[in-house]
Amino acid sequence: MKIIACLGNPGKKYAGNRHNAGMIIGAEIARRYTITIHKKEHDAIMGIGTIDGYECLFVMPQTYMNNSGIAVQKVLSYYKENPQNLIVLHDEIELQFGHVKLKFGGGHKGHNGIRSIQQHIGTPDFYRIQIGVGRPIDGTPVADYVLSDFTTEEKNNLHQITHKVQTILIEWLKST
Repeated sequence: MKIIACLGNPGKKYAGNRHNAGMIIGAEIARRYTITIHKKEHDAIMGIGTIDGYECLFVMPQTYMNNSGIAVQKVLSYYKENPQNLIVLHDEIELQFGHVKLKFGGGHKGHNGIRSIQQHIGTPDFYRIQIGVGRPIDGTPVADYVLSDFTTEEKNNLHQITHKVQTILIEWLKST
C-alpha cells in the first residue's frame, strides 16, 4: 500500500493557509477518486481507496504541521510500510507559486513538517511532492506568510496545481 501524507494544520482557522497546500490538494485528489477521508486513527484523519489500480492511504495528520512526523510514524508502523512507500504532499516556499516538484530524500530546508517526519521515521529517504507557494516579497516573516490564506487569484489557480500534483502522484505510483 502507498501512504500519501498530506501536510497542514487541522481546523477551520488554517483551512485556507498556504501551509495547508498539502491537505487542500490531497483532499481534492482523494475526492476525485471518491476516497472518503474520515477515519480518525493514529493522530490523523485517513481514507483508503485506489488510484489507477494502486491501493492508497491518504493521511491528514492532526498533530499540527510541526509534529506531522508523530502521525506519519504511527501510520507507517501500524501498516508495516517502509518509507519508500511514503509520499508527502507539502508547501514549499523555495518554489514559485504554481510550480510542483517531485523529490526523494534530502534535507528539510527549514520546513518543520518535513523535519518532524525525518526525526520520527529516522530517515530523510522518502518521496515528496513539493507544492510551490513562493516567498513573501514584502518583508512579511515567512511564518506569517505561510500561515496566511491564499489570495483569491491563487485560489482560482489551485485546480491547475492539483492537476499537476495528481499527474506526478500517478507517475510515482506507477514507478515505485
